Amino acid sequence: MSAERRIALVTGGRSGERDRSLISGEAVRESLVRQRLAHVVLDPTDKDFADRVRETDVAFLAIAGQWAEDGKLQGLLDSLGVPYTGSGVLASAMAMHKPTAKTAVLAGGVTVLPHIPLTGHENPEDAAKVCAEELGLPVILKPTSEGGSIGMRVFRDLNSLTTTLTHDTRGGEWFIEPFKEGTAVTCGVLEKDGALIALPPLETVPTTADFYDYKAKRNPAGHRYRCPAKLPDAALATISRSAVRAHQVLNCAGYSRSDFLVREAGDVYWLELNTLPGLSPGGNLATMANAAGISYDTLISTMLASVHTDGYRP
Repeated sequence: MSAERRIALVTGGRSGERDRSLISGEAVRESLVRQRLAHVVLDPTDKDFADRVRETDVAFLAIAGQWAEDGKLQGLLDSLGVPYTGSGVLASAMAMHKPTAKTAVLAGGVTVLPHIPLTGHENPEDAAKVCAEELGLPVILKPTSEGGSIGMRVFRDLNSLTTTLTHDTRGGEWFIEPFKEGTAVTCGVLEKDGALIALPPLETVPTTADFYDYKAKRNPAGHRYRCPAKLPDAALATISRSAVRAHQVLNCAGYSRSDFLVREAGDVYWLELNTLPGLSPGGNLATMANAAGISYDTLISTMLASVHTDGYRP
């Protein structure tokens, strides 16, 4: 990346992960300053965003959630002819819609947990019974298109699940998986020198909740990391291989981060993929990169070295 090129550092947005995006954006801004790379900070919620971003040479996407990580922002940048970091429209949209991503990744040979989608047209009592019978209790209810564990809830009895589905206000934008005890692990994939590399898998141990939920992620006392994860070599190899395979199947570009559940018996289940993982220096991706001997500034420059260019620049 030449120092003469002007970077649009895109952060903020209007998703439920705006706070996380701003933290990532500030960390990336500090890195760009250290590397003496010309940049301007832009927020997609600004009325003049489209005009200002097309005046730049490349957009660095330090942003997450809906209207940012789901292909919509990527489509706008493609239309404006502005290259950007990370995956394109198709990969972003598929990864954000978790049931679709699971179906594609399963077809690619990666093991996933079973799930039942909810359309919003089912009778709540019948839907709850079917989920309990087919998946067994407890189960976890997840939004189909959210990040950061927003909205996830665990149900250990049929009545509470039925009540929640009865009062669902999301129009059925949910799916249900069995809630299994195990180790939460994440694995970053980085395109470096033309090759995909899996970063050392990171284990997350929640200390204030049943799983690594929204509050635990944002509370430093709510979790602790182990990187590399303390797992058998066979499980670590499966995680690394599956993270790269999911990246390829979903046609991701530049970098990604896949989340996994590892059962006590060593079974590994792929859960989801983040096309724009958080970029705080103490976050998952930066921690894994550091364990691989990649400094934070090198991580940022590596991301800038592989930009997505599907658009036509008028």
